Amino acid sequence: MQLKYNTNYPSIDDLRKKAQRNVPRFAFEYLDGGCNEDVNLVKNTSDIRKIEMKPYYLRNYAGADLRTELFGHVYDAPFGIAPLGLQGLIYPNSPEILARAAFEHNIPFILSTVTTSSIERISEITEGRAWYQLYHPTENEIRDKIIQRAAAAQCPVLAVLCDVPTFGYRPRDIRNGLAMPPKMTFKNILQIIGKPGWAINTLRHGQPTFATLKPYMPVGMDMQRLGVFMNKTFSGRVSEEKIKPIRDMWKGKLVLKGVASEEDTDMAVRLGFDGIIVSNHGGRQLDAGESTIRSLIPIVKKFENKITIMMDSGIRSGPDVARTLACGADFAFLGRSFMYGVAALGNEGGNHTISILKIQLKQVMEQLCCSSVKSLPAHLIR
Repeated sequence: MQLKYNTNYPSIDDLRKKAQRNVPRFAFEYLDGGCNEDVNLVKNTSDIRKIEMKPYYLRNYAGADLRTELFGHVYDAPFGIAPLGLQGLIYPNSPEILARAAFEHNIPFILSTVTTSSIERISEITEGRAWYQLYHPTENEIRDKIIQRAAAAQCPVLAVLCDVPTFGYRPRDIRNGLAMPPKMTFKNILQIIGKPGWAINTLRHGQPTFATLKPYMPVGMDMQRLGVFMNKTFSGRVSEEKIKPIRDMWKGKLVLKGVASEEDTDMAVRLGFDGIIVSNHGGRQLDAGESTIRSLIPIVKKFENKITIMMDSGIRSGPDVARTLACGADFAFLGRSFMYGVAALGNEGGNHTISILKIQLKQVMEQLCCSSVKSLPAHLIR
C-alpha cells in the first residue's frame, strides 16, 4: 500500500510531544513511565542505540525488501504492535484504531488481556489475524475459557506473559490514582477538563473497561472492588506446571513473552514453545534488570535456529528495528511508539506511525546496501 504520513510529525519524538499535549497527564504518564527511578526504561533505548552497523556502498544493489515470514505468514514489515494494557484510557478506541492499521499494513497486532477491546471485536477487525497475550488467571476455569475464546476468534498465536509475577512499583501511577485499586481524584478531573477533545471522545466511546474480562466480572463493580477482583483473578506468575496444560490445549503457535535469560529460554524450548519475545515489560517491572538488547544477544548466540526469537521494550524507531534485527532477533515489536501516534493523531495515528517506521527502516537498509531483513546481521559491527 502507498505510505502516507503527516509531515508535521515525521518522528516518534514529534508524536510523543503532541500526545503529551493531547491527553490528560495521568493517561500520558501511565503510557510514558517505567518503574521506580526509570533506570531500565532509559537503558532499553539507549543501549539499542549503541549498536552500530556497517554499510557496503560499492555492492550491486537492487533495493530493500521488508517482507518477513513469521510462523507461516509473510508480513509486509519485520515489526508489529506490542500489547498494552488500558489502551482506551490513554486514547479512546485506540485498540481498534491500531488493530485496523495493523491489518491494513499486514503487520501483527497483539491484544492484551487487560486492554479495553475484546478478543472477538479485534478478531473481527483483523479477520482473525490478531495475536492474543494471555495474562495468566489464578483460576484454571477462567484461563480455559479465555483460551477457548482466542481459539474461536482464530488468533494464530497465543503469547503467554511471564514477566509480571507482581505489579511493578510505578510512582507516577501511584500519584495519579492508577495503582490497584484505581481511583479518580479531583486533580485527575481537572486534567480531563483541560483536554476537552480527549474528554469528548471518551464520552462518545464510553468509559474504558477490561472488555475481554467483562464476562467474568460482577455487574456494577466499583473501583475498590475492581482492585480486589484483579488481585484475586490474576496471579501473574507462571511456571512449568502452569504452562503444560496451556501447551496441550492451544493448537496454534505458542510464544513466551517476557523472557530475559538463557535459563528461561532453555525452558521455553524444552516445553515446546514456538517462539519467545525477549522483553522487560517496557522497563515497567524490574528497574535493576538488564536492557532488552543486552538480554537478547547471548540468547541469540545460544538458541538461534532452535526457537523463533523476537524482542520488544525500548524499540522506538525504524533504525531501532534495524539494530534489533541486526543483533539476531527474528522480529521486533513496539508499544509506546504506536500509542504516541494514536494519542497524537487519533484515527490517523496508527497508519501514520506504521508508515514512518516502514520508511525509516527501508532508508536504513538502502543506506547499508542491505537487500533483505535476514541480511541485517551481516552489517552488525561486533
